[in-house]
Amino acid sequence: MTYVVTENCIACKYMDCVEVCPVDCFYEGENTLVIHPDECIDCGVCEPECPADAIRPDTEPDSERWVEFNRKYAEMWPVITAAGDPPANAEAMDGVPNKLQTHFSPESGQKETS
Repeated sequence: MTYVVTENCIACKYMDCVEVCPVDCFYEGENTLVIHPDECIDCGVCEPECPADAIRPDTEPDSERWVEFNRKYAEMWPVITAAGDPPANAEAMDGVPNKLQTHFSPESGQKETS
């Protein structure tokens, strides 16, 4: 089993989960986080830390698509090991439906500086 980040993280991007992860398996996109399913050790400490209830075990219905989503973007985005600030409108975005279609950004969360 592994844990996965689901749609409700999109545009909320709370990072409380990052601070408690003992294996640094979170990866950061522009407006969401993902968990690398091959690195997650199934400890479960991240799930209760998420204010948006966006982290779920892969044993729940419809989780397979989220496992693949998390894997895809974890392989593209940088690992994140320290929490940052959520977006200013995170609370308002919590629970908004269809965020994958309307708000998801495939861009990395850490921009290169020159």
